[in-house]
Amino acid sequence: MIGSGTGGGQQIAREDASGLVKWLRNNRRALTSTLFLIVMLIGFTMANTDVFTQFKTYRSVMIALPVSIFLVVPLVFVVTAGEIDLSFPSVVGLSSYAFVSIVDQGGDPLIGIAAALIVGAALGFVNGILVVRIGLSALVATLGMNFFLRGFINILVEGFSIAIPEIRGALIHTIMADDTIIIAGNQGIPNQMLWALAFTALGIFLYNRHSFGVRVHCVGDNPESAAEMGIDVNRTRILVFVFTGVGAALAGIFSVMINFVWWPTTGDGLLLPVLAGLFVGGTPTWGGIGTVFGGMIGTSIVAFIETGVIAAGLTGFFTQFFYGLIIILSLIFQRFNGGRVR
Repeated sequence: MIGSGTGGGQQIAREDASGLVKWLRNNRRALTSTLFLIVMLIGFTMANTDVFTQFKTYRSVMIALPVSIFLVVPLVFVVTAGEIDLSFPSVVGLSSYAFVSIVDQGGDPLIGIAAALIVGAALGFVNGILVVRIGLSALVATLGMNFFLRGFINILVEGFSIAIPEIRGALIHTIMADDTIIIAGNQGIPNQMLWALAFTALGIFLYNRHSFGVRVHCVGDNPESAAEMGIDVNRTRILVFVFTGVGAALAGIFSVMINFVWWPTTGDGLLLPVLAGLFVGGTPTWGGIGTVFGGMIGTSIVAFIETGVIAAGLTGFFTQFFYGLIIILSLIFQRFNGGRVR
């Protein structure tokens, strides 16, 4: 009896250990990105203790970081499906224009949010049609859409910006972009960060626990096999572009909520940092695999680079250098961290 119990305990221990090893193996990309973020922050803290031991440093990053998170989460789905979307900076600009125009005319901000989401989803659908139905290269088609939409924005507003200071103090702004959880003094975690974390949790659920995520994985890994399994490959590919458009619309809405101003260049500077965060976070370029949590961590790494570089005493000219260096090193590491498995 005692021997049997001991053997059973050893078997359970081996199963637990096996389960832990499997979990670590399945999440090694996200864990590696998290470890890199921790090491980087430790290094920045050692370089300038005064800056990186104050909560206001982290709060300043969390104010704008959610905008990139709303973009990187759906991009994980796009890249996992074997596609790419480079139009999201201009989708951010045009969808946020829909939001700010309604608010500026005295309309209900909720109607403005709905309009922005519809515009973002519609533009994502157009991208999907161009790539999936017409058969254009995703790289070329979405890059062309990026330039086309930005030009359309400039023609539409002739370079003028739109300010909506009246939204400050409104209930919708308090809910979406104020401080609710106070950490130090009168400063707390910006609400937009909480919304971004909720959006990330939704993305993780869809990616890992929902049939949509399963279809995306299968389509990106082997579209022919996915079709034989009964998956509507074209519909899945179009939906990931629509999801990216919705994420871009949310990014645009929160960008305006944070700044109280819409510029014709809104979203323009997001292309490189968001793509860097995507690949640094552990989503490789070859499709079939990825990590939503890693994408969020990768975006956080990129967000802290500029603050850390300046705090360390270097000039802002080093920022793009480190962006490129991190992207290249992360891709090299991913190549040897686990290749594509069919």
